[in-house]
Amino acid sequence: MRWSLQLGRVRGIKIQVHWTFLILIVWIVMMHASQGANALEVAEGVALVLAVFGCVVLHELGHALTAQRYEIQTKDITLLPIGGVARLERLPEKPIEEFWVAVAGPAVNVVIAVVLGVGLAVFGSIEPMRAALDVRAGFIGQLMWINVLLVLFNLLPAFPMDGGRILRSLLATRIDYARATAIAASVGQMMAIAFGLVGLFTNPFLVFIAIFVYLGAQAEAEHAQTQSALSGVLVRDAMLTEFHVLSSGQSLGHAAHELLAGSQQDFPVIDEDRLIGMLFRPALVAALKKRGSDTPISTVVRTDCLTVHPDEALAVALTRLRTAGCASVPVLEAGRLVGLLTLENVGELMMVQSALSRRDERGALAEIFATD
Repeated sequence: MRWSLQLGRVRGIKIQVHWTFLILIVWIVMMHASQGANALEVAEGVALVLAVFGCVVLHELGHALTAQRYEIQTKDITLLPIGGVARLERLPEKPIEEFWVAVAGPAVNVVIAVVLGVGLAVFGSIEPMRAALDVRAGFIGQLMWINVLLVLFNLLPAFPMDGGRILRSLLATRIDYARATAIAASVGQMMAIAFGLVGLFTNPFLVFIAIFVYLGAQAEAEHAQTQSALSGVLVRDAMLTEFHVLSSGQSLGHAAHELLAGSQQDFPVIDEDRLIGMLFRPALVAALKKRGSDTPISTVVRTDCLTVHPDEALAVALTRLRTAGCASVPVLEAGRLVGLLTLENVGELMMVQSALSRRDERGALAEIFATD
């Protein structure tokens, strides 16, 4: 994620914090100051926020490390003011796998809350939740109850919380995955509407949560529809087979001419019939501005670009393409360039499929009415 500072790595997973996290720190300081807290109490409040987000990192690592058991890698974990986000390379394929990956995060918070609670019971006393969440309450007690709240919040059956994924995984053991997602998303959106209505009359923060949940549920449903539409479709079904290539020895001026002459945005670059990389339109435009049209393409070409196989599942390839942040990737078969896969062409394929499916539905309805 852009504008993020890397904090370190755990098992190859990059841990980073987004700059907007500073907004939360400033808000905590202002809240304590408005309640008459002294400098030490303000420092304790900031320390509590950092401790909570440490628990959030452990929560996300619970997801990530469980996903690794199913050979699903995690690109990074990013801390935001609203919590943490773990970017998995792909979703679990089996419902039971998604169930355990989703459960692993809240389970970490349960363990933390239990350990802190046992410590308080042995060495002190456990205060009620309302008292513990006061800004002047004990540090350990606050941290324990916040972890309890994190568990309860994340188990709400609404996307993008873990509870939504748990609900979908349980439904998917009985019905189609896309249908399970649609039901789970609908539950989440109804819950979001309820949050919003309650928030209008009580706490405006609930309105913010409602918007977050509603949009998250909608995005998850759209993603599931895309995955369902691409089920069984291979890369070769969606790839461009008529496209232009550039030679590494040609100039950026020649590349600009090819860009203007047609609709192709990105170009495979070859050297003696061997693919060496891709020239993407943003890089071409930036290089023209800085270096001029006589600059060789070889100095601008991106050599670490992603490649896909024509017999690879399109849904999997599309996830890899989006994760890599590429609009197009070359398709290689036995080391030979055979096609170009672009987001635009995948969109056109889905549009054609949708049009054909609706035509088939109308045809089926016409046959039904014709028999009446």
